Amino acid sequence: MDINIRKAVMANLNGATNDDVRKTIVDAINMGEEKVLPGLGVLFEVFWQKCNEDERAVVLQKIAEAIK
Repeated sequence: MDINIRKAVMANLNGATNDDVRKTIVDAINMGEEKVLPGLGVLFEVFWQKCNEDERAVVLQKIAEAIK
C-alpha cells in the first residue's frame, strides 16, 4: 500500500481552524507514538515553507535550545 503522507495530512486538515490544528498537534504529541511523527513533520514542512529567514532563525534557535 502506497500512502502519500503529505497529501493525507493536508486533506485531513483542509479547512481546519487554528483550534483544529492545535488539537491535532497536541493530540499527536500526547499520544507519544512513532506513527504520528511523519504527520507532524508534514506540518513542520508546511510551516517552514511559509516562514521568512528571520522566522526560520527564531525557530532554529528555539529547537537548538530545546534539545540541549
